[in-house]
Amino acid sequence: MRIVIYLLAIVLANVVTAKFAPLEVGIFIIPMGSFLIGATFILRDLVQNKYGRTKTYLFILLALILSAISSYLLGDTLWIVFASALSFAVSETTDTEIYTRLNLPMNLRVLYSGIIGGFLDSAIFVVVGLSPIGANILPWNVIWMAILGQVLVKVIMQILGVLVLQLILNRKELSNI
Repeated sequence: MRIVIYLLAIVLANVVTAKFAPLEVGIFIIPMGSFLIGATFILRDLVQNKYGRTKTYLFILLALILSAISSYLLGDTLWIVFASALSFAVSETTDTEIYTRLNLPMNLRVLYSGIIGGFLDSAIFVVVGLSPIGANILPWNVIWMAILGQVLVKVIMQILGVLVLQLILNRKELSNI
C-alpha cells in the first residue's frame, strides 16, 4: 500500500500542478503540486523502511517514468518533462542516500533528508525548467522567489509529516507497554 500511495502522490502532484495556477503569496510563487511533493519524500522514506534501499530505487525509477508520462500527457513541453525528471532523479536519490546514512531517530532522518531533497527538487526544476536557460517561463529576477516559495512549502510539509509520524510512533510505543 505504501508504494501505491507514493506513486499516486507523485502523479497527483503533476495533475495538481498542471490544473491549478501557482499560488502567489507575497513574493513567493508556489506551484500547487509542491504541497504533495513535500509529502512524497516522507512516503519514499516509509517505502524504504519496508522494502529496503535497493528495491526503493526500483520504485523511484517507476515513479520517475510515471511522473514523466503524466507530465507529458498533461501538456508539458519536453523541456519541462526533462527538467522534472532530472530534478526528481537527483532529489529522490539524494533523499534516499541521506536517509540511509544518517544515524539518527527516524523522524530526524525523514526531516533532514526531505529538506535537502526538497531544496534540490525545487532549485533544479526552477533553474533547468522554468528559467531563461530552460523553457523561459520565468525571468531571472523571480527565479529565487519560485525556488524559495517551493522550498518553504516543502519544508512545512516535512515538518508536518514528521509531527504526524512522531504521533504515530508514540502511539505504537504506548500500545506496546
